[in-house]
Amino acid sequence: MLARLFVYLQYLLPRYALTAIVHRVARIRLPAVKNWLIRNFVRTFKVELSDVDADIPDDFANLNAFFTRELADGARPVDGDARAITSPVDGSLSAAGLIHSGRVFQAKGLDYTVEDLLTVDTARSGAFVHGRFATIYLAPYDYHRVHAPFSGRLDALHYVPGDLFSVNTATVRRVRGLFRRNERLVMHFHTAFGPAAVVFVGALNVGSITTPWTGEIRPRRRGSTEVLPLASPAPAVEKGQLLGWFNMGSTVIVLLPAEAGGDWVPGLDSGSRVRVGQRIGILGYDG
Repeated sequence: MLARLFVYLQYLLPRYALTAIVHRVARIRLPAVKNWLIRNFVRTFKVELSDVDADIPDDFANLNAFFTRELADGARPVDGDARAITSPVDGSLSAAGLIHSGRVFQAKGLDYTVEDLLTVDTARSGAFVHGRFATIYLAPYDYHRVHAPFSGRLDALHYVPGDLFSVNTATVRRVRGLFRRNERLVMHFHTAFGPAAVVFVGALNVGSITTPWTGEIRPRRRGSTEVLPLASPAPAVEKGQLLGWFNMGSTVIVLLPAEAGGDWVPGLDSGSRVRVGQRIGILGYDG
């Protein structure tokens, strides 16, 4: 009952105004205030700190710096098998499986099309029509940085304006087409096994998304899909390399083409916890 009420309440909330407020508060640098915010955040969400090589809260300029914290060297070893697809984030697996005729599973009775998610030309979205997907949710207490789940060349970056619904489990189960409604940043890769994509999905209180190639991207509700500039030649990305980060918990979706073959690791069910660099899939592609 409370979960349903929370979802319905989101339709009434000024979602962009609330997100803008969180963005400002998270950047307060006054030591007494930011230290209080960080300590209370850690206590409220029971944040794991053993893999952070820093003094908390003193070594962080503000709450946002703590949200986007780096981890100690070696804290997230990356599976070195060339055929392994690794988790891009620390989080909980929402769903993973086959893309059936271009439709991606969201929750029981709910799905959406790859074309709507990517909002790009048919040739790009068509590569995933019979491919595979994995959707991973980052809770507020998780490490918020996103790393490459495979090696490849970053061919294109698209920013898609959209809404800012929460992406927690209660909302995913009740808001139709949630991931194609919310704002998102789509990274398109060319890999040895074909085209692949990593989608950063924005959400309520996620004040921005940042990547090494774009800098900070603030939420924008309306407008057309924007092609973001990239250096030429296209940047090469190694598996495990940093792709960007969220300012609060959100969701990342990995899309693989049918030609990649293989499958997701058995036993990874909805709700399974995963960590950056952990094997979540194995390619059938032989090279």
